[in-house]
Amino acid sequence: MQRLFLLGLNHTTAPLEVREKLAFNPQEQQRALEAFRERFPECEALLLSTCNRAELYTARPVHGHPRVEEMIDFLADFRGVSRDSFQSYLYQKSERDVVEHLFAVASSLDSMVLGETQILGQVREAYELASTTRSTGGLLNPLFQKALAVGKEILASTPLAEGRISIASVAVTYARRIFENFSDKTVLTIGAGKMAQLVLRHFADLKPGKLLVCNRDAGKADALAGACNGISVDFARLVDHLTAADVVVTSTGSAHPIITRAMFDGILKARRYRPVFLIDIALPRDVEAGVGELQSVYLYNLDDLQQVVAETHANRQDSTVEARRIVAGHVAQFAMWHRAREMGPVIDELSQRYHSLAREELQRTLGKLPDISETERSHLEDLTRRIVNKLLHDPIKRLREADGLHQPVSQYVHALEKLFALDAPSGAALPSQASVDSERSDRKEQSPGPSTEA
Repeated sequence: MQRLFLLGLNHTTAPLEVREKLAFNPQEQQRALEAFRERFPECEALLLSTCNRAELYTARPVHGHPRVEEMIDFLADFRGVSRDSFQSYLYQKSERDVVEHLFAVASSLDSMVLGETQILGQVREAYELASTTRSTGGLLNPLFQKALAVGKEILASTPLAEGRISIASVAVTYARRIFENFSDKTVLTIGAGKMAQLVLRHFADLKPGKLLVCNRDAGKADALAGACNGISVDFARLVDHLTAADVVVTSTGSAHPIITRAMFDGILKARRYRPVFLIDIALPRDVEAGVGELQSVYLYNLDDLQQVVAETHANRQDSTVEARRIVAGHVAQFAMWHRAREMGPVIDELSQRYHSLAREELQRTLGKLPDISETERSHLEDLTRRIVNKLLHDPIKRLREADGLHQPVSQYVHALEKLFALDAPSGAALPSQASVDSERSDRKEQSPGPSTEA
């Protein structure tokens, strides 16, 4: 049997300066999964890292590792940060709560922007990376495959994605508060990722005087500039481009800020303190927070944009009702599948073991009755079979009625394995004290941590 567990933080539990401590680019995700599996080889793992969340999904043997504290230690060690800097912002979920949360995430019900489609692609990319790294297996594979199907169904069949307010549209709204006209303005995009592309398209609709695209990879800059009728510019001349720009959208994968306060002090003088609107949608951030304190600089990051987006959620709650109903139905279906998967082998082994024992005892008795007729032999065989079935009926019924993603089924299965000696040969010794202590610890861990879901 396996335990399903999730440890994470997101935009509702942790501010931007905490989220960026646990941000992983694809290369770091792969290295993290490889390191995690090396430390915990019996555990399945998947890491989902976006600008709004960092979540570690695991499936491990019931009494195996890692435990919660070990998962926290791993994240702290791998990112090179103290656990105290992020531990209080974490949420933890187990079993069915993990399934409900993941299905909601894939359906954008847990997103900063209800109905946004980018998260489904991010979940798919995280799953494909984990699958390629061979860190997923018998539980996480079907779980994430189902989550992707649920997300696709909800975005296609419900009004959730209709009329959504996006980060890109909010950024344009902010820009319009600063500039009335864009025909004489220069818009600069730094980076060529998906989020930068979305924001750039919205600004392109405003028909600015110039639209500049700057990226370390000149090929990507050329492609994005061509798609938006913009101009590709040299990353090495970033200071010059910042001096010329009125609106700057930045979303690179840099581990450190590429725009510092010291850099911008000089730029402002060259600009003669003309207003500049900076939209930093990178995680970790591309722009030092101190830049926003400078004169004539309007700096907005993901958390600033989130406040505006959050105000629209209250007006769109009706559109989430049908989506949550669909999610609940799929969670129940997955629980039924998991229940059958977990209990089937135990039920089969229990039945086969005790029918076999009964047949052995019957044969021993029949050996002492040489004159018994075939009819009488048949009656005794049938009696033996019915007695075993009646004795096993109640425990098997309890197993089949238990929820496969809640605590009782694991308790029942473990109790059956111990009481009916399904996990050891006949005459095996009683469990050691270490095993008992491990079991107590595992039961304690069943209690889920603080939840962030509505």
